[in-house]
Amino acid sequence: MRSLRTGSSLAALVTGAALLFTAPAAHAADTPLRDLAAAKGKVIGTAVTGSKLTGTYGDIAGAQFNSLTPGNAMKWGTVEPTQGSFNWTEADQIVAFAQAHNQQVRGHTLVWHNQNPSWLTNGTWTSAQLSSLLQNHIGTEVGRYKGKITAWDVVNEPFNEDGTYRSTLWYNGLGADYIPNALTWAHAADPAAKLYINDYNVEGVNAKSTALYNLVKDLKSRGVPIDGVGLQAHLILGQVPSSLQQNIQRFADLGVDVSVTELDVRMALPSDSTKLAQQAADYKSVLNACVAVTRCAGVTVWGFTDSDSWVPGTFPGYGAATPYDENYAPKPAYYAIAEALGGTTTTPPTGACTATYSVTSQWNTGFTGQVTIGCSGASLSSWKASWTFGAGQQITQAWNATCSQSGTAVTCTNASYNGSVPDGGSVTFGFNASWSGSNPAPTVTLG
Repeated sequence: MRSLRTGSSLAALVTGAALLFTAPAAHAADTPLRDLAAAKGKVIGTAVTGSKLTGTYGDIAGAQFNSLTPGNAMKWGTVEPTQGSFNWTEADQIVAFAQAHNQQVRGHTLVWHNQNPSWLTNGTWTSAQLSSLLQNHIGTEVGRYKGKITAWDVVNEPFNEDGTYRSTLWYNGLGADYIPNALTWAHAADPAAKLYINDYNVEGVNAKSTALYNLVKDLKSRGVPIDGVGLQAHLILGQVPSSLQQNIQRFADLGVDVSVTELDVRMALPSDSTKLAQQAADYKSVLNACVAVTRCAGVTVWGFTDSDSWVPGTFPGYGAATPYDENYAPKPAYYAIAEALGGTTTTPPTGACTATYSVTSQWNTGFTGQVTIGCSGASLSSWKASWTFGAGQQITQAWNATCSQSGTAVTCTNASYNGSVPDGGSVTFGFNASWSGSNPAPTVTLG
């Protein structure tokens, strides 16, 4: 349904994360989520931003998940911003990453009313022209990735909340037949790919999900290639529908697979331990419902880290919706997912403050770095960050902290105005430094 928040990605970024001031560092479950899911015959996936698939972000995406969904890279406005001129760069990057990490790819999305190129939405088309444009788009994109995409969200968000068809470029120009036509064209381009209809607010039994149910039933009866239903599951804290498992089962009983495709659970900010515990319970409820139904193929989270979530930009005052915090520390929701998939975890710390080191720019003699200190389930009234440079780097200037260096050892303490880091909050300080030859990321210790 939604866009992942995008951001610039500098070449040669250097990132390292560390550690806690009193309790042990937050750490992943004893067994990666992808291995736990595979043991149950399920997918555990994440939406990703291609430019970020490096460093810690790439490490987690590759290690913990067995399926990737491009957040924006395969949408029409991205791949064909100008008619006849294609840009496959990010989509190709995500597919290549997935292949290198033995992951499935979920294609997202072929037919949607949002994120279309302006040449398409501003054009004046006859029904025949519009149909030809749609067929060509589906054939081109699905054909390009034939054999590389496990499942496609072919049609995205076709319904209004009351179960009527949404008024869109496609419905207004082609009628309801755009849906079976799109599925048929996608199947022709890649007969092996699973084809889905995907929508939001269809997680429980309601008017909208019943309209989707009736559509799928009709398509099946007509022999239209439809393999699955995607329940987006952009949820609000404490509001997992009680009829979720029942709803998954009724779709499965039609003879199609069901996937939870875009799971996140947003909360009013700031987060705190009570909200994080409720969020963990919500994630576990969703995973439990999927595990309980044989034809539930799996669950994909819509971004695994709060730093790559669409929520804050779309719902002001809300956020913290994913299983990892902005510093890549697993939250209680992560452990809840692991447990629902049958895993065991070493009891995570009740609270943690972490420091994340990164290089934001680099040139031939120097670089600019920054350290972000964030807390989840804990807080600080003052802080000291220490690390050891491994290649002779030398700090020349710092801001938002007082930094000193003795040989290779660096110590930075808070300024008078930013010593307090509340639960769910963060502070960042930066510095300039010289380097020569190499610039490895150090491990930062909070004290």
